Amino acid sequence: MVDSLRYLKTVGDQVQRAFLDNKTILAFQEYMEAFLEAPRVHARDGARYIRDSLDYYGTEIVQKPGGPERRFKIFDRPFDQSASIQEGEGGAPVSGLEDVQNAIYRILNSFVRAGRVNKLILLHGPNGSAKSSLVAALQRGLEDYSRKEAGALYRFNWIFPSEKLVKGSIGFGEGKVVGGQRVESYAHLEGEQVDARIACEMKDHPLFLIPRGERQRLLADACKPGDDFQLAAGVLEGELCHKCRQIYAALLQSYNGDVLKVLRHVQVERFYLSRRYMIGAVTVEPQMSVDADYRQITHDRSHGALPGALQNLALYEPYGPLVSGNRGVIEFSDLLKRPLDHYKYLLGTVETGIARMSHFLLHLDSVLIASSNEKHLSAFKEMGDFASFKGRIELVRVPYLRRVSEEQRVYEHRLAGTIGKHVAPHATFVAAHWAVLTRLKKPVADRYKGDLRKLVDHLTPLEKARLYDQGEAPDRLSSQQAKELKKHLQDLWRESDSYPNYEGRSGASAREVKTVISNAAQNPDYKCLTPQAVLEELEALTRDKSVYEFLQQEVVDGYHDHEEFVRQTEGVYLDLLDDEVREAMGLVSEKQYRELFEKYVLHVLAWTRGERLRNKHTGDAERPDEEMMAQTEGIVMASGEDRREFRRALISTVGAHRLDHPEGEIDYSQIFPDLFRRLRDHFFDERKRTLRKNSERVLRYLGEERAQLSSKDVEAVEKMLQAMRDQHGYCENCARDALVLLLGRRYMD
Repeated sequence: MVDSLRYLKTVGDQVQRAFLDNKTILAFQEYMEAFLEAPRVHARDGARYIRDSLDYYGTEIVQKPGGPERRFKIFDRPFDQSASIQEGEGGAPVSGLEDVQNAIYRILNSFVRAGRVNKLILLHGPNGSAKSSLVAALQRGLEDYSRKEAGALYRFNWIFPSEKLVKGSIGFGEGKVVGGQRVESYAHLEGEQVDARIACEMKDHPLFLIPRGERQRLLADACKPGDDFQLAAGVLEGELCHKCRQIYAALLQSYNGDVLKVLRHVQVERFYLSRRYMIGAVTVEPQMSVDADYRQITHDRSHGALPGALQNLALYEPYGPLVSGNRGVIEFSDLLKRPLDHYKYLLGTVETGIARMSHFLLHLDSVLIASSNEKHLSAFKEMGDFASFKGRIELVRVPYLRRVSEEQRVYEHRLAGTIGKHVAPHATFVAAHWAVLTRLKKPVADRYKGDLRKLVDHLTPLEKARLYDQGEAPDRLSSQQAKELKKHLQDLWRESDSYPNYEGRSGASAREVKTVISNAAQNPDYKCLTPQAVLEELEALTRDKSVYEFLQQEVVDGYHDHEEFVRQTEGVYLDLLDDEVREAMGLVSEKQYRELFEKYVLHVLAWTRGERLRNKHTGDAERPDEEMMAQTEGIVMASGEDRREFRRALISTVGAHRLDHPEGEIDYSQIFPDLFRRLRDHFFDERKRTLRKNSERVLRYLGEERAQLSSKDVEAVEKMLQAMRDQHGYCENCARDALVLLLGRRYMD
């Protein structure tokens, strides 16, 4: 049984130890010691701090259709492994969008080089393209980073001790005796020993308490700025906020200019960024209100406890999102939905870092990020005021995802622990596949030359999606044509970058597809969330053209045919299901495909060299088996392709691969995925009758006719179901649903 008192003491000890280890409360002298130990950690402005947080979590290189891209791991949210972080709180990792991440990093770098934040980052794209998720992941990363030693942040408070405990004082404790002990600072006084504690709402940097000239010399000596570290203008030239400046000046006057006595009242406090509590990570919704204001605190109880010399000061306390977000990131969600007058102040604030109040100025040390959909941005560009904003804005485009695997990860995270029922294999795939098809645009063939123009012009949405996601050219192309198309994949991916109506601007949003998945999960006809249920919901969605604007697009050579995309997606799903069922039945093993293809390549190699092959059984040197090669080529070659050219191209590709990969075994399925797939499909087609018979046996087993099956049939069925469960994640319910669909669509005459 747990001893409650012992438990609470243990918890208390842990909290106190963490409090002390993190140096949560420091006297100013203690803070200066920490600064001198790691000056570059403590001398950062907001832009460098945010950029350093991206560097802290590291990067990786990912292969994209547009070429290799650097991905920042902070957007994977490695600090949020727990499923308790809800998506409504911005808990989803960001899938894809590496080019957007790199654009944000480049802009932060420019702020660091300039020494100040001088532009507003405006993320623009269609609704539901993950603009808010990008900022939420960044803010959540900053929260976690601020708790690391490398991300320590400090602000300060003013402490005024109780006059009952201060002996020999004239209001500020000149005797420096508190509770019978001499003190150099009031920072560590406990509650009853303090009459007043005044916080700095702006979270001013403690270094601002050092006079500017001395501070600049200190920073230059301690940080040794150079190419690898530049001091920001805000840290070098920054000043205390209006309230703190008044208190500082009054104390300095009372102490006859003795700044050390002034600093005795300073309590340096470590703080942590927080979205929930709006500390350095704030989102401003497009409400009809201003973003900062102030109020007089003369009648506040703690102010009344101040020494007489300070009580005649009219102290003002600023508040609002601009104040709460200082020293971090402030997001203006859907900025352009607000009336223009509500964000005109940003013109000056962005350029100077100053927000003007009636009685004083707010000096900001924040990175301002806004978001807007394309419709509002287009309207804004037509306004006369856009010219004033143009030079103060960094536009970063955030399109919809165009790769099925990336889109699928969005839905997989959405489903984690929230659906309440088993998720069948490929349920998220069919949703992602359809969503990506709706976003693709027909290539502009006139941009390409020669044979490539025709290849691009005939590329279907289904083929384009596969090319983007897996780098696979259409099976109908010859080896040379496939090579040429894949060579220009980057051009195809970047084709519409400069277009106002770029690829990824229109189509189904992830929000809409998430609703589809949620509705499919409630379908009473299925015990699991199945691909069939998702497809049914997608079909229903495509009939509601009055609600979804993207459904009203004109069909162009198969593009934007969203109803047909549902049928095509079902076909792709059936291909996957077909493969899994055949594999589970053990009809043809992967090893057999490999052995056949390896034998074919060996004979083709001998044919191109004019050599003979030694027969393993007789030991005789024989010519390459022309009949075997011809049979194989009849399966894997595109119709009309020259056999001799095909063989030479194949050996050339193998040779090029060996030059690039001189070590290790050659995996032909990786070098020739299209040929390998054609060979496998041919073998499967020959076993169609067997597959139908076996599938019907499984359905009888899962239904009410199990007793009618022989023991041998029961054993075979159970072995197959075990394989489907272990290898692919099916349960008996979704296996039955899948087989019913497969039999009805593929195996029935």
